[in-house]
Amino acid sequence: MFKNLTLYRIAPGWNPSLTEMEAALDGHRFAPCSASQEKSVGWVEPRGEAHGPLVESVDNQRILKLQIESKAVPGAVVRKKAQEAADQIEATTGRKPGKKETKTLREDARQALLPMAFARQQNVWVWIDPGRGWLVTDASSQGKNDEVITALVEAFPGLAVSLLNTQMTPQACMARWLSAADAQEWPEGLAVERECELRSTDEERSVVRFTRHHLLTDEVRRHVAEGKLPTRLAMSWEGRVGFVLTESMALRKIAFLEGVFEDRPANEEETFDSNVAIGTGELRQVLDALIEALGGELLPGQVPALPSLDPAAAPVLATPADDGPPF
Repeated sequence: MFKNLTLYRIAPGWNPSLTEMEAALDGHRFAPCSASQEKSVGWVEPRGEAHGPLVESVDNQRILKLQIESKAVPGAVVRKKAQEAADQIEATTGRKPGKKETKTLREDARQALLPMAFARQQNVWVWIDPGRGWLVTDASSQGKNDEVITALVEAFPGLAVSLLNTQMTPQACMARWLSAADAQEWPEGLAVERECELRSTDEERSVVRFTRHHLLTDEVRRHVAEGKLPTRLAMSWEGRVGFVLTESMALRKIAFLEGVFEDRPANEEETFDSNVAIGTGELRQVLDALIEALGGELLPGQVPALPSLDPAAAPVLATPADDGPPF
């Protein structure tokens, strides 16, 4: 269900009932694009059942599903049709259309071609944890996140959210974990896996990527010591959930590892409930561990914690006898 994760903090004072949420979302149900419409955004049934509820609650975790449909006409096709119209004007009147008229011709061409354009649909899951005051999206980019938050605020005018911030930045902590002498220095329950991206902050903006590569090495430590900062780091939690942590604290490539969903029921309706219960239960623990590893949540008005000056936080280059952790 969730392949990506961006975590928001819901501002105090917003706690609608399921009935109130359903009524609010019902006014913003998804409708396909009309012939001349480029984009349509609305809420659909999480279970995929026509005319079903727009908000599901499993173990007090609320699940919503936003559908985004967009149509686009290739620019080359628009220009060709507009040029044909311009050629026709020149042939019949003897004059070439000016810039303003050419722009109008292109817009007319785009509108004429739009009904024939292929419609592309995307779904974005939304998970609300009322107990923790969390709002989580499955969007794969900040642009999609913005669309989701806009749609939520349109449906719930009293809703206000902000990205959940931590005492220490993910980038600073990822650099520390990559500089560790061994796996004992990693946060409890979390492990560094075999993928990362490091970027320099100088004018060259050089990038180093490691894929399917052991990361507790002198080579990686040296890159960090030279000032390259991690922007993505593959990690796992308790051998149960794998993910890539980004510098903005978004999670990408979420994967539930073998055994997590082992006892799922065969019934489709029960499978949905089971997926939500198990998935959100695992991810709550992942997020709790990650927030703790980043120094805890940074609340409004608080000053971020300063980076540790503990010598253990500095890059340690291994001796030739150091084989790293047993992978």
